[in-house]
Amino acid sequence: MNVRSLRRTATTFCVVALLLPLLSACASAEKLTIGLMPAPEAIVKGLLKGAATDQRPISELPGGGMLYVTDRVPSEKGGGSFYESARGGTLRAGEAKVAVQDPDLTWDEMRRDGLLKKKGGAIDLRVTGVEEFGLLETPALPGAPPVDTPGGPAAGKLAEEINARLALSTDKDVFIFIHGFRVNFENPVLVGADLWHFLGYQGAFISYSWPATTKVTAYVGDIETAMATARNLRELIAFIETSTKAERIHIIAHSAGTRLAVRAMDQVALINRHATASSPRLGSKIENVILIGSDIDRDAFIASIADGLLTAQRHLVIYGSSKDSALRASRAITGHGRLGSMFSGTDLSDPMNGLFRNNPERISYIDVTGVEGVDNGLGHSYFRSSPWVSSDILMKLAYRLYPEERGLVRDTATGIMSFPPDYIERMSVIRTAKRNAPGRRPSPYSSIKAQSTPPR
Repeated sequence: MNVRSLRRTATTFCVVALLLPLLSACASAEKLTIGLMPAPEAIVKGLLKGAATDQRPISELPGGGMLYVTDRVPSEKGGGSFYESARGGTLRAGEAKVAVQDPDLTWDEMRRDGLLKKKGGAIDLRVTGVEEFGLLETPALPGAPPVDTPGGPAAGKLAEEINARLALSTDKDVFIFIHGFRVNFENPVLVGADLWHFLGYQGAFISYSWPATTKVTAYVGDIETAMATARNLRELIAFIETSTKAERIHIIAHSAGTRLAVRAMDQVALINRHATASSPRLGSKIENVILIGSDIDRDAFIASIADGLLTAQRHLVIYGSSKDSALRASRAITGHGRLGSMFSGTDLSDPMNGLFRNNPERISYIDVTGVEGVDNGLGHSYFRSSPWVSSDILMKLAYRLYPEERGLVRDTATGIMSFPPDYIERMSVIRTAKRNAPGRRPSPYSSIKAQSTPPR
């Protein structure tokens, strides 16, 4: 290695050393609790079927707890530690118990006291115990430990619990939340509990806890693990489609977890590439895939689009921000633009520009840069910190509305959506939309011909 190479390597290590603390702050790795998120504005305005007026205690979840699926290794430490950061290889499923400091505190009391709107973070959620159903899938590698076979006890128990929750719901939807970098087992369970509540406990919610580590220097290892576990997510989707009464599946992925989601959707698209009209298609029930603060190389994303990514789900939604410090750190480390960093006028490539402008029924890119609460902390977890962003996500999941129907506005030159100053007033039209017949609403673009103007 010559002197120039040595200097370049030394510089790279210095940059990584400086930026990893930013990236490692994406989540609190050691905390076993999280604060309740502020109420989404759609809840405050009464536009969602949320449980803000629910008389039940906060910790009283339908079915008794949060469903989870993980490919982590079970912990042998005891003392409230449930799963480690090591890769387990195979899927485990179970139910986690969630509690708050005051076990008798109800959602209605939170609403009346104004805590949901102003002080949500003052209420800590925590996992107090788990009941594991067992291992779900047949191992991919010879010599791996024996696991449950299709229709076995663990698979049957998970299907039973999903169906029990669907039976209590008017919407037969399954929601899967996928966390980001440097997160412990408990975090996605608690975030999932938060989101499920504000969805009004509709459908069944599963927290997918992939084996992210809790080390400060975990970034490179975590993003590799996210890619390595995509097959397991694909197997979970296939299980839900074939073994439960779910009518739709929605995936909500954050940060490095978006790599896992996109990789799995890539695989779905490639598997279906040569499927005939009469043959069953993997992922036929996948409705929305939502990517938040996506730590994906933009060129890698375009390659996935070329391989048919848009055919793997009915709608792909991407949230981006120019105030996301964690993604700026990722770009400095990798040297490449990130999908979740808002595009400037000079770096919106022709393929990306044409993608957002010409495919409104299949993909939406939403700029959240100027929205209140987006730049809290590192500006990376705005799906929880911003009541407007959380509202938009939940309205999409609850009613499957297109962006303009949720109050967003479109830049005709780029196709990128944004929040207008009167977003709250525009959201009021959802009151009418809610009264429409159930099912996926007609596309507002169905009568509009594709733009003939070539992308810039």
